[in-house]
Amino acid sequence: MSLEFSYRHLYYFWVVGKEGGITRAADRLGMAVQTVSTQVRELERTLGYALLKPVGRGIALTEAGEAAMRQAEQIFALGEQLPQLVREAASVPCVRLTVGVSDGVPKLVVKALLQPALEEPQLHLLCHEGEFDDLLADLALHRVDVVLSDRAAVPSATLKVHSHPLGSSELAWYAPPALAAAAKRGFPRSLAKVPVLLPTTHAAARGLLDQWFEHQGVRPNTVGEFEDSALLKTFGAGGMGVFPAVSLVHEDLTAGYGVKLIGTCEGVEERFFAIAAHRKVQHPLVQRLLK
Repeated sequence: MSLEFSYRHLYYFWVVGKEGGITRAADRLGMAVQTVSTQVRELERTLGYALLKPVGRGIALTEAGEAAMRQAEQIFALGEQLPQLVREAASVPCVRLTVGVSDGVPKLVVKALLQPALEEPQLHLLCHEGEFDDLLADLALHRVDVVLSDRAAVPSATLKVHSHPLGSSELAWYAPPALAAAAKRGFPRSLAKVPVLLPTTHAAARGLLDQWFEHQGVRPNTVGEFEDSALLKTFGAGGMGVFPAVSLVHEDLTAGYGVKLIGTCEGVEERFFAIAAHRKVQHPLVQRLLK
C-alpha cells in the first residue's frame, strides 16, 4: 500500500467534493477555510495533479479530481464500516475460511469436499465461484485460502501452489422419469437417440466423456451444453435430456431432483483437488481439508 500521500489530506478533499465547496467543507469540519484549502493543495502537490478548478464563483473537480473522488468514496465507505466489523469480530469469535470453487466442480460435490472444514463449530465460510485461472490468481494474491477444482494446477515458476488430491468419483448417467425407459433400453447406444446434455469443454469431465463416447462407438444426440453444473442438472431434471453426474452425489440427485440412474461410465472417474499456496504457516482449516 502506498503511503506517499496523507489520508487526512484525502479526507479533507473528499469532504470538499461532497459539500461542493471549500467554505461549506470548512463549516462541516469546523476548521478555517484557509486550513482546508492548504490541506487540499498539499494533496495536489503530493499526487502531482490539480484536483479542483475554478468555475464562476465556485469550484469543480478536474478529471483527475473525479478519479480521486471515486477512489476516496470507496476508501471512506469502507472506513465507515470498520466500527461495525470490529464489534462483530469482537463479539462473535469465528474461524474465517475463503474458498474459491472452480466452475467445473459439481455444486453438489462441494459440500462433501468441504465437510472436514464444516465440522468447525465457529466457521465463517465464504465461497466464491469462478474460472479456474482467475481463482489461481486470487490464490496467489491471498484473496482466497484454497481452491477446489476438477483439475490440478500446472506447475509454474511464477505460481507457487500445490495441488492436493481429495478423491475421485465414477461418472454415471441420469434421466428424468419421462426419458428413463428409452435411455435404459440398449444403454449406452441409446445415448445416440435420446436427448443428451453435457458439460462444456471448460470442465475436465467433458474430455473424459468424449473419450468414453469414442470408445463406445456412440455419437451422442447432444441438445444442450452447460458451463454451470447446477444448470445442467436442473435442465436435465426438468425433462430436457439425459445427463452425466458423479455417483458421489447419487442420493442427492435421485432424492432432490427426482431423476433415475440409467447406467455408469465404467472406467471414467472425475477427480477433485484442493489447491493451496506454498506458505510456511497454512490456514488450519486448509490443513484439515488436505488431510
